[in-house]
Amino acid sequence: MDSELIRRYANVRAAMAEHDLDALIVSGSEYSGFEGSVTYLSGFQIVHRYAYVVVPADGEPQIVFPTEARYVGEHGTAQLEQVFHDRPGEHIAATAVDKRWGRVGVYGLDYIMTVRDYRALEGLDLVPFDAEFDLARAVKSEAELESVRESVRINEDGFEAFLAAYEPGKTAAEAMAPAEELFVERGCGRLTMNMVLVGPEFGIAKKETRLGDFVLPSLEIAGPGMHWVEVSRAIGKTPSEVEPMVEAYEEYHAAARTAMRDGTTAHDVHRAVSKGFTARGYHLGHVTGHSIGMTMIEHPRVGEGLETVLRSGMVLSMHPHAIASDGKACLYMQDTWLVGSGGGESLSRLPMQVFAGA
Repeated sequence: MDSELIRRYANVRAAMAEHDLDALIVSGSEYSGFEGSVTYLSGFQIVHRYAYVVVPADGEPQIVFPTEARYVGEHGTAQLEQVFHDRPGEHIAATAVDKRWGRVGVYGLDYIMTVRDYRALEGLDLVPFDAEFDLARAVKSEAELESVRESVRINEDGFEAFLAAYEPGKTAAEAMAPAEELFVERGCGRLTMNMVLVGPEFGIAKKETRLGDFVLPSLEIAGPGMHWVEVSRAIGKTPSEVEPMVEAYEEYHAAARTAMRDGTTAHDVHRAVSKGFTARGYHLGHVTGHSIGMTMIEHPRVGEGLETVLRSGMVLSMHPHAIASDGKACLYMQDTWLVGSGGGESLSRLPMQVFAGA
């Protein structure tokens, strides 16, 4: 097990000890987009199907696959003992009984774990552990930050490819295609989720969608290191009703540099960066921001009433979704930030502005 993985296990086991867990089951699934949690604790990237990393408080961890997943990934990359079982939940339950585990935490109990495996675990004292696991992995190491910065560079280059391809009247698919090609060439594989907003709503970049004079791309990718980032800017001729939103975005960017510091809360950051939008009478349709890592959306979210304390080394995706009172005009731009001791650092070189189209 390499030093980075050892560091991650130390953080996770510290969280387990704080909550009196005898073991932790970390669920990952390619089907639901939550494969990064398994990679985080094993080095193995799920190519198809699903898997679990089982972490005892004492003893060696295992990665457990359904039998049919034996050849749907590069299993030599896994740094743990690998177990293949027709019903992984039955194997995990039998292990829990044999080891006399009491409280067993589960990351992915609501959204990831399969029903058949959950049923096999009936009788165990299961503890939901999503927020706790995410907080244990929220502060990034220098190795992780290097991966994050690489993802940002790839994302920026993809935005510029979209910008170069965009023309009013083109389809969303035509504009997005060069960016997607670049992302695959640069090692993202399938870890991209790229859209355009149609009005205030997110939409897939379809060939049926014709782009107008003003377009809001939403670009979200993970580079070869599997750390997700989100960087995008509005493009085109800014409608007059959107111009005050652009001013509010500039104010948010300035506020984040001060507010996003070690020891502040997610609530306080939300209040600071959303002030310019709410003061102008806009409401925010999407979350203001969230922690981001090997899973695209991690805890904590940045929003009203969320009192999680931010720490230096956390990486946050920020994207205030400003929507006018009539529900039509909107502005949505994304940035990836690093929390620091004295304030936030925007990891993108792109200025916070609307970019002119071709």
